[in-house]
Amino acid sequence: MSRILFRWNLLPLDEAAGEILPCCGSHAWARKMASGRPFEDVAVLLETSDRIFRGLTDTDWSEAFQSHPRIGSTVSAGKSSVRSLEWSVQEQRFATEAVDSRRQALAEGNLEYELKFQRIFIICATGKSVDEILENLRRRLTNDEMTELHEAAEQQRQITQIRLRKWLIE
Repeated sequence: MSRILFRWNLLPLDEAAGEILPCCGSHAWARKMASGRPFEDVAVLLETSDRIFRGLTDTDWSEAFQSHPRIGSTVSAGKSSVRSLEWSVQEQRFATEAVDSRRQALAEGNLEYELKFQRIFIICATGKSVDEILENLRRRLTNDEMTELHEAAEQQRQITQIRLRKWLIE
């Protein structure tokens, strides 16, 4: 068992929920994760995270989405912790370092997405080039509302898995 997981298993419920919140951004997810302790190992933690995330409401998913900055930005749409923002900068490094024309294309795509879906565009950007992100954004703009909500939730689930692994080694 990791040292961080061992320590986290022993924290009071509210403190444990607060510590893990930056991994997802949904308070309901964080509370349910903290309530499910103790976790015997990382595999069980990750599996439980997926199960809990998939069982969240649309409102809970929306809260998680709002904890992220727009792709290409370093400011979140809603409340976000310093740790979450630091992770976002790492995850979308290629987007924030893009040349001006690509950053402009991302900004325009973000705006079009937000007008259509009334939320920010969420993508698991880790390891993706700006062109891959733009291609995903353009494709997802053709989705209907329910299809896109579930695709955004899947992207958030992937981000959560990556962040849990980062959290466990910090």
